[in-house]
Amino acid sequence: MPSELEELVEFLHSPQAMIRNIALQHLVGYSTTPQKTIFLSDNCRPIKDLKTIARDTPKIAKDALTVLANMSEFVKIRAILAEDLGFLEFVITSITKPQEPNADLFCILLANIAKDNAISNIFKLKASKNRNEHLKSDNILDQLMDCFVKGAEKKLNKYATFDYLAFAFADISRLPEGRKYFVTEQEYDGVVPLSKLLVFTEYNNALRRAGVASTIKNSLFELPEHITLLDKDRVNILPYLLLPLAGPEELSEDEMFELPDELQLLPPDKQREDDHEILRVHVESLVLLGSTRYGRDFMRNNGVYPLVRELHLAIENDDVREICERFVQLIMADEPGEAATNQRLQITEAAEEEEVSALEAL
Repeated sequence: MPSELEELVEFLHSPQAMIRNIALQHLVGYSTTPQKTIFLSDNCRPIKDLKTIARDTPKIAKDALTVLANMSEFVKIRAILAEDLGFLEFVITSITKPQEPNADLFCILLANIAKDNAISNIFKLKASKNRNEHLKSDNILDQLMDCFVKGAEKKLNKYATFDYLAFAFADISRLPEGRKYFVTEQEYDGVVPLSKLLVFTEYNNALRRAGVASTIKNSLFELPEHITLLDKDRVNILPYLLLPLAGPEELSEDEMFELPDELQLLPPDKQREDDHEILRVHVESLVLLGSTRYGRDFMRNNGVYPLVRELHLAIENDDVREICERFVQLIMADEPGEAATNQRLQITEAAEEEEVSALEAL
C-alpha cells in the first residue's frame, strides 16, 4: 500500500485545485529533508505538476517554487527545468514582471537552474511580454541585468531585491555565449554589461559581491577583450578588482601614487573584503588579466603588485595566499624581448586555446 507521503504526492496531480493546494501545503516542508526524493517518483511527475502549480496565484505558487528551488539541487531536476523553454520563459517573465510578489523566489530558482549547461536556452528566448516600463531593452539578459542593477534594495519591486540574479549571471558567464554578452557593448544603451556590475564589488551585500566576483572572473576568459576592459575610458575594470583587496595598510608614497586614482588616499580605516572566497576569486581575475603581455604591463604600471603583497602579508587563508603567490610569480617574471603592443590583441586560436586551458585550472 502507498504511504501517506506517496498519497499526498499523488494529490498534486488532482484536477481539483483545492486538493492540489492542500497537498502541497503539507509537502513543501519535505523538500529540505531526506524524504525529498519522493518528488522524483514516477519519472519526476511531481516536478511536472509543480511546474503547473507555479503558475497559480502568487500565494499558492510560492510553495511550488520553494519545492522546485530546493529540488533543483538534483542534476536531473535542473536539466528538466532548463530544457523546458516554456517554463524557463515563464520564470524570466515572472522576474521582470512589475510587483511580482515571488520575484526573489523566481531569481533563486533561475540561479539554481543556471548551474545546468542547458541554461544556454536563455539565448533562444525572446523578451517578456509583460513589459516593465523600467526595462527598455528587448533582450532577455538586458532585462535581467536592469532588474539586478535598478532593483537593488527593492527600488524596482517592493517585494524583491533580485540579489540571487548575481549567481545566475555567474553561471551564465561560464558559457561562451554568456561571456560574450557580458563583455560586449549593448545596442540599446551603448554600455558593456560587465561595467554595470563593477560597482557591486564593494556593495554591502555578500550575495551580490560573490556572484559579481565570479561573473567578472568568468568574463575575463574573453582574452581579446582585456584591452577594452582595462581601458580607463571604457570599462576601467582594474580599480573595482583592487578596492576589495585594499586594507588599512600604508604603502610608500611612490607605491600609492602608482595606483589607479580610485585607490589613492583611501581612508586609514579602509577594510578589505572579509570573505576569503571572494578575495580569492578577485585575485584569480588579476591572474587572468595577467595572461596577456598587455595586461601584465598594465598592472605593473598601475601599482598592483604592492597591493597584492600587502594582502598576502595580512591574510592567513591558504587559498588566498596561494593565488597571491601565483600572481606575484606572474607579474614579477622576466618578459620575452618583444615589446608589448598597445593595439588590440591579435590572439591566434591555437594560442588562445593554450592559454585558456592553462587558466581553467584556477
